[in-house]
Amino acid sequence: MNWIDRLKTRWKVETGFQVVIILIVFACTGTTVWFIKEPTLHYLFRGNEMPLWASISYWILILPVYNLLLLFYGLVFGQFQFFWSFEKRLAKSIISIFIKNG
Repeated sequence: MNWIDRLKTRWKVETGFQVVIILIVFACTGTTVWFIKEPTLHYLFRGNEMPLWASISYWILILPVYNLLLLFYGLVFGQFQFFWSFEKRLAKSIISIFIKNG
């Protein structure tokens, strides 16, 4: 079984083409987040050295932006339902972590 077949099974999708499109959506989302990081931080700190708290805050706050971008690109590439299900599973996982530790 090759890697595309393993991803088809794991993600419960029907075709190898869907796997490729899903990977493209992940790539576009990651690239977009990478492109917006520098201008955002530069705007907030105007060339000053960025404090550690700002970097940590960025990584915490980028999660919802990343998730919204996943849904956006999923919609653009016709895989919205896959990414909507993906987001719901992710939210359940995050919530369960807080419930177990809370």
